[in-house]
Amino acid sequence: MNNALIQSARKLRLSGLLTSLELRLQEAQSHQLSHAQFLELVFQDELNVRAQRLIDKRQKLAGFRDHKTLEDFDWAFNTCIKREKIYELATGQFIGQRRDLLLIGPPGLGKSHLVQAIGYHAIKAGFVVIYQSIFELVRELQAEISPGELNRCLARYLKADLLIIDDMGLKTLPAKAGEILLEIVVRRYENRSTVMTSNRPIEDWGKLLNDVPTATAILDRFLHHADIIQLTGRSYRLQQAAANKKEEEKK
Repeated sequence: MNNALIQSARKLRLSGLLTSLELRLQEAQSHQLSHAQFLELVFQDELNVRAQRLIDKRQKLAGFRDHKTLEDFDWAFNTCIKREKIYELATGQFIGQRRDLLLIGPPGLGKSHLVQAIGYHAIKAGFVVIYQSIFELVRELQAEISPGELNRCLARYLKADLLIIDDMGLKTLPAKAGEILLEIVVRRYENRSTVMTSNRPIEDWGKLLNDVPTATAILDRFLHHADIIQLTGRSYRLQQAAANKKEEEKK
């Protein structure tokens, strides 16, 4: 490949184009492509690489616990989980409508998997997503930091197109956690979309937050424009543990 061409592409920051340029040159020669067809291909290669880099950057920014997709989910294990509804949510249409989402049900049903997968597909659709457990969110915003740092942390949660708050109900939250969650919910209300998962029914949120009035205020706003998906079925984790035990017994 022409060195001058390589250097020019680097100066123009067309590194994505460079990765496939040799192949495209051979393709153009063997298929007798016109100049316009060749340029269309190499420019598309550059655009594809840039789009993937943006997805990778936003996925890292999101802070997912694991990389989960809907294709990885075992839909056959719990058939009561509505596949069509989850895939509809993964289009991100509800984010554009500034609606919220609550997945509620016992531990082990795949709530965290599903919301992270929805978040990943939302990123691919061009949205900015932040994922955090309720415990980490509260701990971060209760930390002894300067007012400027606190505002930056809070802004991260407020500005994301989709905020996913996971693990509500695993244990009682620290004092004043309700006030933090209320501020986030109120300021995102009808402006941005929020997804939450809970292992406990919403009637228990007052106990979890040690503050019934605050829990009521949170639910009043959060559920106003929210889809509620109640999950039932068997625990994937218990099933996997049983399968692992059988494998160990065979050895």
